Amino acid sequence: MPPTYNLVIMTLRSKFTLLTIALLLFTTLTIAQKKEQNPSIISGDVAISKYHDRDELEQMRKGQLLSLYNRRIEVIIKILPNIAFATKPGTTMNSLGIPDTKENRNALEDNIDATTTYFDNTIEFQKIVLPYSDKSNLISAILFYEETLKALHTYDDFN
Repeated sequence: MPPTYNLVIMTLRSKFTLLTIALLLFTTLTIAQKKEQNPSIISGDVAISKYHDRDELEQMRKGQLLSLYNRRIEVIIKILPNIAFATKPGTTMNSLGIPDTKENRNALEDNIDATTTYFDNTIEFQKIVLPYSDKSNLISAILFYEETLKALHTYDDFN
């Protein structure tokens, strides 16, 4: 093969490689900058899979009770302040007819950030102080929170 032919092939390969890298970089940046278009008012990770009775809770170790307690706190913190809008995860501003404006999106993002910060701070406090609680008080609190969360299932009856 003539030397110019090899040079042309190498130039084409270099341009193809450069173009491929540029497209991959552009695609990665575009995807990375995409935000969730319709964030949920209540996130999808706030649900209780099982409710307990006093006998079940009495059989558990304190460490298990602490985990249950903290999980119920999380659900309550993330749902109760928003029950005027929604009681179930996945509800968006659009589904409620709230205009999808920059101001409304920013307000929702600020609310989500504030809730997350509050929850994180609460859990940090709970990790330090909650182990000193009496097991019976912990069980009572879990049962109370679970009854509160069960009441969310009947919330629509008040409308």
